[in-house]
Amino acid sequence: MKTMQNSDKPDDRLSEQERGQNGEPGPEPRKSDGPQQDNRPQKAVKKPENQRPQPYLTKSGKLDNVCYDIRGENVLLARQMEEDGHRIYQLNTGNTYPFGFNAPEEIIQDVIHNIPKGQGYISSKGLFPARKAIMQESQILGIQDIDIEDIYMGNGASELINMALQALLNNGDEVLIPCPDYPLWTACTSLAGGLAVHYLCDESNGWLPDLDDIRSKISARTKALVVINPNNPTGAVYPKETLLRLLEIAREYKLLVFADEIYQKITFNGIQVPPIASLCEDLFVITFNGLSKAYRLPGFRVGWMILSGHGKRYAADFIEGLDILSSMRLCSNVPGQYAVQTALGGYQSIGDLLLPQNRLNRQREYCYKRILEIPGLSSTEPEGALYFFPKLDKEIYQVEDDAVFARELLREKKIFLVQGTGFNQKDHQHFRITFLPPVFDLEIIFDGIADFLAHYND
Repeated sequence: MKTMQNSDKPDDRLSEQERGQNGEPGPEPRKSDGPQQDNRPQKAVKKPENQRPQPYLTKSGKLDNVCYDIRGENVLLARQMEEDGHRIYQLNTGNTYPFGFNAPEEIIQDVIHNIPKGQGYISSKGLFPARKAIMQESQILGIQDIDIEDIYMGNGASELINMALQALLNNGDEVLIPCPDYPLWTACTSLAGGLAVHYLCDESNGWLPDLDDIRSKISARTKALVVINPNNPTGAVYPKETLLRLLEIAREYKLLVFADEIYQKITFNGIQVPPIASLCEDLFVITFNGLSKAYRLPGFRVGWMILSGHGKRYAADFIEGLDILSSMRLCSNVPGQYAVQTALGGYQSIGDLLLPQNRLNRQREYCYKRILEIPGLSSTEPEGALYFFPKLDKEIYQVEDDAVFARELLREKKIFLVQGTGFNQKDHQHFRITFLPPVFDLEIIFDGIADFLAHYND
């Protein structure tokens, strides 16, 4: 039998594809001499009603008042300049490692030894041995009425500051924060919906808090008082009498006290800093500290907060909020927490660096000398922390925008520091500079600043 080709198929053997509806033959197949125009009516595509245009994504309005110029726009400029081959003197943070301040080897070895144990989640509050060591040191320092459940570990003190403010504040609640401040406090207060109310620290009085100004700014919505001691950015160390008077204000107005004491062990000239929580038993104090500064471990991101005082008995709901937020992030960095017990229980090598003949103190003295030698530049001598906060004489230097001043200094002299307004200082006449670099770098840095200022008004 002859095999039937496709062209010989009868109509009743046409495939369904070749037939139209109701069994009628479909259209003639296209010829091979080129594409044919399709004359069949096209079905209109109906556009969805009220179709939304593609939105341009913007940041949340909650960030409108959030600013952190320590890592602000100039970070991008500095990075680009480094990529172009320039050496930048990074003075914008208190990052100890790039300047040769290494953590004690014993701490590093303990963390290495325990890394296999740090692979899983742990209690949201942190490792028991770490918290136990913190509790014991706190008791030795005179902080009363604490147990291990009053201690929370965090990814640096910064995370815990944010957590505490999120747990405390409703929209419109107020927090008293020093001016100048460490800007994280203002940023986190704004992010939590609160209002940062800045109280004055008096430069003419060694940057001590103005107690009358604090009282004048307390309202029915004030929830907390922030005390940063030793102070960043000014380097001021508050005497015991000032701390007691701050506590009197907190007691009178029933305020929670936030004590930022990350630089507690970095003081000069033999000055000792008592934790403010050790000076009262009745008030609710939350103390923040960590390994970043005294133990030269900023990259480990290990911090803690301590809840102390009888006043916490009236804060069960707030503490429940802390527990909720702590649980939401599961836990903080586990391997880093293995550093805490060795750090707090071992030899306190930071004391050696602070001796008159050793690095930190020599660099601090050199900076102070060079600042006073530059016409129109002045500063208090820091008694603690790692910074100077110099002032430009406005009669000599017409600085209208200190952010522009800092950017021009970076471009011209490759010196990256932070302008005063980055710390909520309003006068555009200040900047912060760390004295972590070795003296041979500080010579270059201050030569550059002096030359920049000599030609600033040209």
